[in-house]
Amino acid sequence: MAEADFEAPLAALQKRIDELAKWPGDRAKEHEARRLREELDERRREVYAKLTPWQKTLVARHPNRPYTLDYIQALFTDWTELHGDRRFADDPAILCGFALYREKPVCVIGHQKGRDTKQKIYRNFGMPNPEGYRKALRVMRFAEKFGKPIITFIDTPGAYPGIGAEERGQGESIARNLSVMSQLRTPILSVVVGEGGSGGALALGVADRLLMLEHSTYSVISPEGCAAILWNNGSKASEAAELLKITAQDLFQMKVVDEVIEEPIGGAHRDPRRAAELLKEAVVRNLAEIRTTPVPDLVNLRYERVRRIGVFDQL
Repeated sequence: MAEADFEAPLAALQKRIDELAKWPGDRAKEHEARRLREELDERRREVYAKLTPWQKTLVARHPNRPYTLDYIQALFTDWTELHGDRRFADDPAILCGFALYREKPVCVIGHQKGRDTKQKIYRNFGMPNPEGYRKALRVMRFAEKFGKPIITFIDTPGAYPGIGAEERGQGESIARNLSVMSQLRTPILSVVVGEGGSGGALALGVADRLLMLEHSTYSVISPEGCAAILWNNGSKASEAAELLKITAQDLFQMKVVDEVIEEPIGGAHRDPRRAAELLKEAVVRNLAEIRTTPVPDLVNLRYERVRRIGVFDQL
């Protein structure tokens, strides 16, 4: 993926630093490289503090951004993946399983995109079929049965809109997830780590706490799709992104999400390890809070939380 326009000056500075690194032992060049790295961090901090909604969309889609499997490897131990919906097939676009988190068992579910071409095709670019959502629901009910908290990672352009998916009940599978998740008698924590696209994202997002990474997005439709519908012109995607209010900051202000998690300077793709550390801190804190809530209260509060979304007072 080519650098976005807003990153072009940063890329030029990085290139100069890389060229200086070819001269190890040269004190003058090492000193200059250190100075340039400090300048790069400062300029990157300034640029990323002023990103537009469309620019944040590009960051959320960055191919080097950590995916669900990266966070599983960084945050959990003893990961055991479960496969299949017991009806039709397994869907690699959604990962489901159990792991240990701080030595305690949890259920982990998330969308998974691919890195290279082969993986992207295998994972269907992170766009689940109905069997993916049915697999997730099967595993969530399993977690409920044994009283294990559920942690979901949301990162999808949306559910797959193919003919086969529709024939097998794509809309019904998403609707059933929404209904059942709202009533599961176990804590649920959801984190938007990249793109949160439409019902395909919402099907894993009915939770007691919904968190978003700083440069992630969460929307009813992609900016390109919105622009195509409203103006029959996909080139107006940046304008649509502004109107959709898809950023973590906008959604936090509207109380759709409960917390915005800071990312490393320049986005999670610049420092995946640090991104995982920041995410871990937020997960530990929020999971500890909802774990102490009695189950009957937990379900009622979850229902009330969802019902409050979209209600505004007009003066």
